[in-house]
Amino acid sequence: MSEEINFLQAARREKLESLAARGIEPFAYSYARTHTATGALALLDPNVEEGPTVCLAGRIVAWRGHGKTAFAHLADSSGRIQLYLRRDQLGDDQFALAELLDIGDVIGVAGPLFRTRTGETTVRADRLELLAKSLRPLPFGKEEVVDGVTVRHSGFADPEQRYRQRYADLAVNPEVRALFVARSRMTSAIRRFLDDLDYLEVETPVLQPLYGGAAARPFVTHHNALDMPLYLRIADELYLKRLIVGGFDRVYEIGHDFRNEGIDRTHNPEFTMLEFYEAYADYTVMMGIVERLITAAAEVVRQVPGFGGSVPDLPTPFRRVEWVPSLNAALGVDIMTADEPSIRRLARQHGVEHGDQLSHPKLLDDLFQALVESTIVEPTFVLDYPRALSPLAKPKRGNPELTERFELFAHGRELANAFSELNDPIDQRARFEAQARLRAAGDEEASGVDEDYLRAMEYGMPPMGGVGIGIDRLFMFLTGTANIRDAILFPTLRPE
Repeated sequence: MSEEINFLQAARREKLESLAARGIEPFAYSYARTHTATGALALLDPNVEEGPTVCLAGRIVAWRGHGKTAFAHLADSSGRIQLYLRRDQLGDDQFALAELLDIGDVIGVAGPLFRTRTGETTVRADRLELLAKSLRPLPFGKEEVVDGVTVRHSGFADPEQRYRQRYADLAVNPEVRALFVARSRMTSAIRRFLDDLDYLEVETPVLQPLYGGAAARPFVTHHNALDMPLYLRIADELYLKRLIVGGFDRVYEIGHDFRNEGIDRTHNPEFTMLEFYEAYADYTVMMGIVERLITAAAEVVRQVPGFGGSVPDLPTPFRRVEWVPSLNAALGVDIMTADEPSIRRLARQHGVEHGDQLSHPKLLDDLFQALVESTIVEPTFVLDYPRALSPLAKPKRGNPELTERFELFAHGRELANAFSELNDPIDQRARFEAQARLRAAGDEEASGVDEDYLRAMEYGMPPMGGVGIGIDRLFMFLTGTANIRDAILFPTLRPE
């Protein structure tokens, strides 16, 4: 901790002692406010100079003292408003309290609205109450006007502290709060969209005795009472499809999944997924739903103040390409007929890391990511993946070497993944066993055989379409956010 911070904290604790000596409670129980800052600003008619009395609560974000008067700015979740404090208006005791306040303190203030000579709507304080004393100075950055635009410089000495102390980041940067308001609005819009289509929101286990539904390395824990290993789920898929067997025609879940993998600009070990499944649909039906869902989410984000210009235009229908021809064109060979040594040689030529150590399906997936996925800019559905890459998808009608699967990409990122879901338990067992062999050979992302899921399928699983959409990545795409840490309130970080 710097000497300056030490000094400032010591000064604030001295003020805390002064407050206690005056019998002032520095950490209140509650406060009855009548308006938000933005609500109060709307009360003063443009044609009048005086307005009604309001009671506001929020954080002091600016303070300018001038002897027996002071101006301050109070911020709450809606915005900020100016306060005017005068000794002869507040009285000696209340003004003495004002002199013990610091930027960052949470206060309640009451008084009439008026317009200053510069035209700014202001509260003339006649009653003041301390609600929470700030004992640590918040990292407010300096502001300057450049070409008529207010530019705010970060107050964080280390940019990573923004993520470690997201509470401070939110408190001092209203644009960060606005970003997460937009994320919340987007998630609510997705729920409304699916609810309107008669999908049922459900909850499935996060702790699972087997992991599956995706190719990923899980987090492992142990249940003491049952003396058994459990896994944090890597996907919601298999439990949601069990519910379709049980008689629900349309289900969805928005929840957290966990993958014990690397951290980078587009990956966090804990992330938010939307998965939804519809009985009697196939991947072509789900493609239309995904297209409408994403355009509906984009429209809602576009309406959040400050985001109208950042949301990309999404002309429909989205572009469509096929997986195999796309990779064939990038490699100059037919990957469906090329032998494995040739593909490994091509992987080395194109810089795929650890290509000699990867399983054949993983090698194909990495080649596609490097050569095709990274080049896609506009929203594009990539269709019909090889069978080896899609252990839960139905074979493509007319070509059983492929599967009825699509992924949606934009700006080089995957936004959605969908199948005509495999509902043949005999075929599913064979694919599970193939995955188990890969796992035994050292592929930590391969799953095993889920006997309970197979039993559910054997009761009769209706044909269905299923979709998974990464909420974090979708939000990044819609808002132009470059790093997933900026799209998650509390991203995973190394210990300090």
